[in-house]
Amino acid sequence: MMTNVGYLPEETSSFVGRRAELARLHTALTTRRMTTLIGPGGVGKTRLALRSARAVAGRYADGAWWADLSPLSDDRLLLPTVSDAVGLADHTLRMPVEALCEWLADKHLLLVLDSAEHLRGPCSHLLAEILTTSPALTVLVTSRQPLGTRGEHVVEVPPLPVDGAPDALQLFADRLRATDPRARLDAPGDEAAAAEICRRLEGIPLAIELAAAGIGRHSVAQLATRIGTRFDAPGLTVGVSGAHGSSGAAGLPGGVGAAADPGTSRLDLLADETAWPRRHRTLRTAIGWSHELCTPLERLLWARLTPLRTDFDAEVAREVCAGGPLTPGEVDRALQGLVAQSVVQRDGDRYRMLDTLREYGRMWLAELGEARAAADRHAHSFLGLARRAHEGWTGPDQVSWYHTVSDTHLDLCAALEHLLAHDAEGAQEMAGRVGFFWACCGHLSEARNYAQRALDAGPVEGPHRTRLQWVLGVAALLQSDFATAEKYGALCTATALYDGDDEGMLAATYLSGITQLMTGEPDAALEAAGRVLRMTEGVPVDSGHRLRCRLVTVFALTALGRLAESEAAATALRRACERGGEFWTRSYVDYQLALIALLQGRPEASATYARAMLAGKHRLRDSFGIALGLDLLAAAIAAQGAGAQAARVYGTGHAYWRMVGHPQRGTPELGPVRERCELQARAAVGDEAYQRAFERGQSDNAEVGLAAALRTELQI
Repeated sequence: MMTNVGYLPEETSSFVGRRAELARLHTALTTRRMTTLIGPGGVGKTRLALRSARAVAGRYADGAWWADLSPLSDDRLLLPTVSDAVGLADHTLRMPVEALCEWLADKHLLLVLDSAEHLRGPCSHLLAEILTTSPALTVLVTSRQPLGTRGEHVVEVPPLPVDGAPDALQLFADRLRATDPRARLDAPGDEAAAAEICRRLEGIPLAIELAAAGIGRHSVAQLATRIGTRFDAPGLTVGVSGAHGSSGAAGLPGGVGAAADPGTSRLDLLADETAWPRRHRTLRTAIGWSHELCTPLERLLWARLTPLRTDFDAEVAREVCAGGPLTPGEVDRALQGLVAQSVVQRDGDRYRMLDTLREYGRMWLAELGEARAAADRHAHSFLGLARRAHEGWTGPDQVSWYHTVSDTHLDLCAALEHLLAHDAEGAQEMAGRVGFFWACCGHLSEARNYAQRALDAGPVEGPHRTRLQWVLGVAALLQSDFATAEKYGALCTATALYDGDDEGMLAATYLSGITQLMTGEPDAALEAAGRVLRMTEGVPVDSGHRLRCRLVTVFALTALGRLAESEAAATALRRACERGGEFWTRSYVDYQLALIALLQGRPEASATYARAMLAGKHRLRDSFGIALGLDLLAAAIAAQGAGAQAARVYGTGHAYWRMVGHPQRGTPELGPVRERCELQARAAVGDEAYQRAFERGQSDNAEVGLAAALRTELQI
């Protein structure tokens, strides 16, 4: 069963009308396995899909899950994005599509793929695979065109009705109040003017929202007149609206001549179709009119924001967009102007741009000749983020950096792609600095892929290259590819010795030591870790590599049965981690202290340490670590005689092991302990009661199962 109840984005504005469409979609979702909502950009497909998914989510035992495909520029990250969306963090060497198919095979869930039009072929192939292997899966897609997948049921999403129905007018009024809570359609003629605006905009929701956002600079009547003039004028359906007229060449710094063909984008996908050509032109013209209402610096910021793939804050906007007339202060002012005009959406201190508006901005970026410069700034900004995250790994902000790297994954990948093409040394540095984060976050395939590509593309020596080799070894280790991990451990050791690099020696010893522990060589791991720790006494005690090398010593002493020494070393290491605010290493120290206590016959203390480990891993969103911790906690509970409670925790742990694609794992000495405690739990309650509790743990969602495991009261 799933380890979560699903994820759907929050609705951040009111939902208007669509009763007939909701009814049709509800029928489709309850009778069809795959439904695609089609319609032009801005017609409201995403909002309709979200509202429908939320309405039917309770019908699916494993929930409703949402994957936003709009940030993907090609299909390379399609599988990782969908896997992330459904909670899969695969740690195996299998093909990603094989892992996804196996994960979904027994799931009863709704999967929503939003904005799939630019990946129609890859999406169609992927859905054909998972629908074949997952008989209880239902898929809802939004796209401007059908995908062409076998069995696809297509539902067209029309604009809001504008003749006699109140929906379009209601949307205009709602968005007007969102812009200015005091705004009303109370003045004489306001309601008729608003209705005329909606009619001119043909009921396209995005166009209506942009018009309502522009009301602050005009009365409703004036707005209706300006829109009417705009739409009645000839020649205004060009790809880059605003290149003609008063806001053309003079409207942007550097000069822009007559509209050029900026190339095919998602805004042009329907240009040759017959389904909605007029509405397509209407939306483009409406966006162009909104663009004209912006100040020159707001237009420039609109264009420069478009390389960003994920939500961003004001600091990122300044880093990516400042330059020339856009000073950092002007970025802040222009950003607030774009929010006021609904070009950019704001949620707290985070900002995002709708895909249709981002695509329009990209056309302007190309028109300005700034596409390469903008990509350079974007890559430099996220290389800086990778550096700061790497520096902050062992500090008090470790958890925050961990989440930041995870949440900006698509931007980091986009920056890496650009650096691989234009700055190989920068790509090596970036892949090396984020690789350990990615390995810990469960992005093992991406960590190995980008590290290998950067190695192949970049300089043949230097510290960035050595770090990349270490990342490759760590990722291989986590995938149980011990031969590769051993190879890179030896290579990193040789390089560090040649360079006289103490930090590199500690890193290499951690990689080799954990590999040796997993392959049953604790003596070798202990000897090497002790020797290197003595050789590198000049390295600060709070260095991440030094802390991890000390962790090898703790693991090795436990494996060798030297429990008193191991406990003393673990306690000292835990204090060092606490002083620096380090969670990742500390959680594995707690794991070792739990195992030591269990081996010493102190199950109550073992359970306390296991829960501390789980709390840390939960903060880090580390599914692999949670799976390890749940196994150990279940053993500690079983050793206290609470058989049914232990079985439920074992069941939750099994669900997490499935999430990472592995059977139960851990260092070799854990296996016999785990087996003995499981037999003890079965004996305490009987096989039937044990199995019921185990299955309950398997079916719990992540938060419920983990919360139950973390409760300290014993249930005997």
